[in-house]
Amino acid sequence: MNKSQIRNKIIKIRKKKFDKELQINFSKFISFLKINILNFKSIGGYYPSNYEIDDLDILDLLEKKKFKVSLPIIKKNNQMNFYSWSRNDLLKINKFGIPEPVQTKIIYPDILLVPLVAYDSSLNRIGYGGGYYDRYIKKIEKIKKVTKIGLAFSFQKISSIPINQYDKKLDFIVTEKEILK
Repeated sequence: MNKSQIRNKIIKIRKKKFDKELQINFSKFISFLKINILNFKSIGGYYPSNYEIDDLDILDLLEKKKFKVSLPIIKKNNQMNFYSWSRNDLLKINKFGIPEPVQTKIIYPDILLVPLVAYDSSLNRIGYGGGYYDRYIKKIEKIKKVTKIGLAFSFQKISSIPINQYDKKLDFIVTEKEILK
């Protein structure tokens, strides 16, 4: 199967199997961050849509622990940047129907949470096909080291992802059942 076929299949499965109760264990996730990623001060998350793993409680918890939290804003030419955000801040709806911050302060996160459509055990991912995260990762890695953590449900795992030269591998993938390194 090609990426488009995999994407369509997994999005249908995710919609069918989605359960708000199926979540990442927050305390295990925070412990994982403390053990595996030292000296991080900022995190880039995403506003969940289309039956994605919800990372908002993780972002809330980290903000309460005084970490800088940011969300992406989609720009022209399939580009995006991350902007400072707090749970009480206003959001605007982008052209894809996804809430984005109204803030104008760009943040270059130490940790980047990446929503996944599908993933494999080699830490490859498939997104929605626009290349937003691949472009952003390429850009931020020229500025600083960033730890890339994919978030997905365990049923989104497939045996192998077809990759190309633009695809960026993740450092970790976290599901409700496991953490892949």
